[in-house]
Amino acid sequence: MQKSILIVDDEPAIRDMVAFALRKAEYEAVQAGDAREAQAAISAKVPDLILLDWMLPGMSGIELARRLRKESISREVPIIMLTARGEENDRVSGLEAGVDDYVVKPFSARELLARIKAVLRRVRGDEEDGSVALGGLRIDGAAHRVYAGDTPIHIGPTEYRLLHFFMTHAERVYSRTQLLDHVWGGNVYVEERTVDVHIRRLRKTLEPHGLENLVQTVRGSGYRFSISA
Repeated sequence: MQKSILIVDDEPAIRDMVAFALRKAEYEAVQAGDAREAQAAISAKVPDLILLDWMLPGMSGIELARRLRKESISREVPIIMLTARGEENDRVSGLEAGVDDYVVKPFSARELLARIKAVLRRVRGDEEDGSVALGGLRIDGAAHRVYAGDTPIHIGPTEYRLLHFFMTHAERVYSRTQLLDHVWGGNVYVEERTVDVHIRRLRKTLEPHGLENLVQTVRGSGYRFSISA
């Protein structure tokens, strides 16, 4: 099935250039010039991915990203920020707002398409049903089961969602707040320390299989799933 990508940029020339490249790569391209048009487009049809310009008239791309992450209809849609701001602080601000990746202007169509494919693969998992395999672990999305090699792992529902999120967003650090938004949902009130409890439960679940070190603590920042020591 053809994947739909929403391009949110106030410069028509950039939108048209990106849309042309997307169509050549067999994506459906939808365009919006500002936050209001973007929200209307999402309401009409939820895209598979959003390309979002940082500098928009009225509401900024960062503020729009924050809003999209709070709304149930768009919470799980991956966002790639298109920006001329490549400094570390800006990238951190974007990630904290819920952006999945960055492409710094000027960019080539080839680079942009590579980033789109990588983000879609990471967010959706290896298969459309949410199945993913990494670091000796395998999630069967259709059956809603977890395996260490061929051995089934008994895991609680929250730990399952947490592990699935980690495995489809590997090698990236997430704060407790970000994990709450992505795993528990932005409309649910849960204390940040609840994340620590479920991290400990997840590690305890993986420990008999020698895989507990895949879930790593990054001091002062949060947690990540990594197959690197």
